[in-house]
Amino acid sequence: MYLKTLHIHDFKNCETASVAFSPKVNCFIGDNAAGKTNLLDAIYYLSFCRSYFNSVDTQNIRHDQEYFSILGEIEVNEEKSDLIHCVQKRNQKKSFKLNKKEYQRLADHIGKYPLVMISPYDRDLINEGSEVRRRFIDSVISQFDPLYLDNLINYNKALAQRNSLLKSFGEKNYFDLSLLEVWNQQLIEPGNQIFPARKKFIAEYLPLFNQYFEMVSGGKDAGTIIYDSQLNEKSFEELLATTLDRDKALRFTTGGIHKDDLIFNIQGHPIKKFGSQGQQKSFIVALRLAQYMYIRELKGYKPLILLDDIFDKLDDKRVEQLIQLVAENTFGQVFITDTQQERIEHLLTKISNSYRIFLIKNGAVTETPNLKS
Repeated sequence: MYLKTLHIHDFKNCETASVAFSPKVNCFIGDNAAGKTNLLDAIYYLSFCRSYFNSVDTQNIRHDQEYFSILGEIEVNEEKSDLIHCVQKRNQKKSFKLNKKEYQRLADHIGKYPLVMISPYDRDLINEGSEVRRRFIDSVISQFDPLYLDNLINYNKALAQRNSLLKSFGEKNYFDLSLLEVWNQQLIEPGNQIFPARKKFIAEYLPLFNQYFEMVSGGKDAGTIIYDSQLNEKSFEELLATTLDRDKALRFTTGGIHKDDLIFNIQGHPIKKFGSQGQQKSFIVALRLAQYMYIRELKGYKPLILLDDIFDKLDDKRVEQLIQLVAENTFGQVFITDTQQERIEHLLTKISNSYRIFLIKNGAVTETPNLKS
């Protein structure tokens, strides 16, 4: 599987672009704010039906324009190619089509064309709250388990309804346990399927993470990931009964799988507090590489991998090591952004696989004559 062509119209700062890619390594070169990352984000849309950076689709429309369009052709195998088309107009529902047939549910597209992105924003996985780390778990599992995604959607709907009911009880100074128990069951049923899926994922994912963390860190540090869930200690039914008084007082649901978290440690201590900047960067890169290999093993083919501004994340030696790694046959098609053409070309000349370099300026894309194939 690889992305053959990408056509963009009025997406972020890009007025129009039509690009044909190498099946192996592709580099976007340009100054900061030139639009390199926007191209990666357009590719991300083709996989996840949304932006990696901005959850409000209409804010991705180029200034004063009426809509944006992203069209990609993905070669699934030598005999088959798929067309993916996303259009977002102002004040209208997003249109997302596969081979000219529109999806009724965007969730049905997730996982068809798997992708992993490594971005400077990944530092939020360490520095921000548990919601970011849950989203990481969910984004991985959802790419190979459609039932998990359905359960997650149903759980979040039930959670919103239960919270609304608790808030209403508090405002009216009234409580009806039978009404609440209706939504308890709507939480418990999907929650009891989400919890073991997450637990199984972490158990299978951890050896891959350990392998890549040792590789990226040079074997200097020991990193661990712990799945922290209230359901590790008691059943969902027991949990909701235990937290009932607190829920009533606070007017929202305080217990459940929506409180799950991942604990990231290095040398037995929280990496957020005790990890150096370099250790944190290595941890994040290992998380993403392990994510890639986990999805690849389950899918049976190679996802796309997007490396955004990796020189911000690692020193030159580690970057060279990373690019050499992803350029191997173990990995599939690669997209890289950088600010310096000479630096990236120097690295790419050491790689035998084909590559293409594209210069980005004010959202405009031109391919350089430096083509190795």
